[in-house]
Amino acid sequence: MGGDLAVALIVFAGSACVVVFCGAKLAVYGDVLATLTGWGRLFVGSLLMAFATSLPELSANVSAVRLDPPNPELALGDILGSNMLNIFILAAVALGFGAKRFLVSVAPEQGYLIVAASVLTGLALLLAGLGISVSLWEVGLSSVVLIVVFIIGMWVVYKTRPQDGNEYDSEPLMGLGRAWALFGLVAAGVLVSGFFLAWSADQIAEITGIASSTLGILLMALVTSMPEISSTIAAARIGAADLGVAGLYGSCAFNISILFFSDIFFRDGIVVNHMQSGHFVAGGVAVGMMLLGLALVLAHRRLRQVVAAVVLGLMAGVYVAGAVIVAIIGASEHQPGSGERSELSGSSTHME
Repeated sequence: MGGDLAVALIVFAGSACVVVFCGAKLAVYGDVLATLTGWGRLFVGSLLMAFATSLPELSANVSAVRLDPPNPELALGDILGSNMLNIFILAAVALGFGAKRFLVSVAPEQGYLIVAASVLTGLALLLAGLGISVSLWEVGLSSVVLIVVFIIGMWVVYKTRPQDGNEYDSEPLMGLGRAWALFGLVAAGVLVSGFFLAWSADQIAEITGIASSTLGILLMALVTSMPEISSTIAAARIGAADLGVAGLYGSCAFNISILFFSDIFFRDGIVVNHMQSGHFVAGGVAVGMMLLGLALVLAHRRLRQVVAAVVLGLMAGVYVAGAVIVAIIGASEHQPGSGERSELSGSSTHME
């Protein structure tokens, strides 16, 4: 068992390093592409940057539900844990870069994106609570609803984006063709490493007895969110807080849409119906933190520096409290073995 755990830990650490490196490069080349195409930072952050930095979640989630036996709890933990962590990243970076000074450069149009991300996360929790077992072409109706709401939300964000013109002060250092090639190369690295990340996380959960939901929410989410950390810090350093904030909230929205893509590959029921108590806690904390962020974005010009710092500190504290609760829940829940998980999945399929 010790040897198996050592192998799983080595694979996890190696794949995590690749995810961090390639994810950071995705943000860099994505921003270069945005410069060359002339897209605004809100649009770039909410779609291109969010897609780029969420590739680890996409790869890891599809891989998790294709494991033998599949592990939808790990996939859900990664999604909801990443959403919770993304807003913690926002609070930490904003505090580190002057709180109100960071927030004043965030366009109020970000509110549409924040609402979209909040609604999608809350809707996922609602659909999981309802436990709808209806499927369309072997894809859960809940997943279809989520992807439709995601598309509508992103359309609204696109239509309401600020028309800022050229926001970039310098010319990019490479041509369009090279930027696309490098973007595709590091994207492939993220996708491949995401598979090994999901496999190793599943092995660690099985060997140690840690609940898959807890492992996904606290550990796997941290690794797959490393691209968001690096890209947000980079955006703050170049004075592009708008890009960083849009990337974080856009990633939250895109993460929920990943449940649809995961469900396409999941054959033991509907992914969202496998939510456990820890998932609901993580999702609820994420929504609460998002709404606090919405209040800051809409009222930042009227808030004093100390008030902005206190609210950001409160957001960070909420994340810590949520993580502790998730850890306690995970410790108290019995982690079923692979055979039991397979049996549970089979019963879910039978119910449909």
